[in-house]
Amino acid sequence: MVINSSQMPPESSSPRIGEHGSRTRQPEKLHVLVVDDSATVRQVMQAILQTDRRITVSVASDPLIAGVKMQKDRPDVVITDLEMPRMDGLTFLRKIMAESPLPVVVCSGLAAKGTDLALRALEEGAVEVITKPKLGVRDFLHESAVLLLDVVWSAAEARIIPRQRIATPARLNADAVLPLRAKQRDWNPSHGLIAVGASTGGTEALRVFLSAMPPDCPPIVVVQHMPENFTRAFAERLNQDCTIAVSEARDDVPLRPGIALIAPGNYHCVVNSHGANLLVNIMDGPLVSRHRPSVDVLFRSVAVSAGRNAVGVIMTGMGDDGAQGLLEMKQTGALTMAQDEATCVVFGMPREAIERGAVDLVLPLEQIARAALDSLTAEGKHRAQAGN
Repeated sequence: MVINSSQMPPESSSPRIGEHGSRTRQPEKLHVLVVDDSATVRQVMQAILQTDRRITVSVASDPLIAGVKMQKDRPDVVITDLEMPRMDGLTFLRKIMAESPLPVVVCSGLAAKGTDLALRALEEGAVEVITKPKLGVRDFLHESAVLLLDVVWSAAEARIIPRQRIATPARLNADAVLPLRAKQRDWNPSHGLIAVGASTGGTEALRVFLSAMPPDCPPIVVVQHMPENFTRAFAERLNQDCTIAVSEARDDVPLRPGIALIAPGNYHCVVNSHGANLLVNIMDGPLVSRHRPSVDVLFRSVAVSAGRNAVGVIMTGMGDDGAQGLLEMKQTGALTMAQDEATCVVFGMPREAIERGAVDLVLPLEQIARAALDSLTAEGKHRAQAGN
């Protein structure tokens, strides 16, 4: 995108944003640029970030002013709102990713319109989304100080990977889907179950993974660290892109082939056996591994309910959520996989699982779907285990 010079502040004309290239190693010192039209948000974020003496902060009230500052002094991380004057945050994000990719964290209001915009921001390359309320922003940001600092340092380590333009498989008509649902067969262990956990960078990783699944694939249950009210829109967007059906998980929903369920934000998602069936249950509870939903909670429930008939997959993300649960799955006979470092935005979660001995296979993102499908056949599982 090219900005008209008449739109630019007087300090410069149509600047490009910094130098080309992306950061993959955490610097000893961190320069964060906060872009928000709210003076309160700018002041509070600056105060919070500067409690870490390694962080220096600059601020801008809109993306055009930010562009001038970025040309003079390239930041390590940008935190930006989505709805701002003169240039919206999504356009600003696209400009950064097109001209000089660097880690961008979106700090957005939790409105219906904002929810869709935030999902689009993740698709366009933002590494994380922080939600902020319309009221009480100052108190909210202070309460979330630890999260804000964690996210900023994690973003600084993120590998900025351009969005893959994959060909979406043609959506099959109802004739291909209805017989599968109409039979209403009881749970058959031979169908298997795939459980997936992801965090930072997971929205794009899941799009690639689920788009590769055929309409008769085993049931899939996913925990993606994402705020409440975002997961439904995320699932709906995936449902449009994939051959399989994707929806937000609801309580007591049976697991069926050809369906992927996304855990709702702010609730834990577990798999339980009910007679010959496996069901998804949604439950409240404390944060586990600093998250709700927690990958550890999902993986533990799958270890108990499905055992060796399941595959566990841990994808890109910060922290260690899922590492212990994946180990429990492996100990009950499930085959376990991790996304490799080269294709992760943040290698934290897979690394933790690998270091704990919880992972059977480490694979590039593009190979995980096929490997998961193969492993749920007796022959495929034998090949995978023989390769260890």
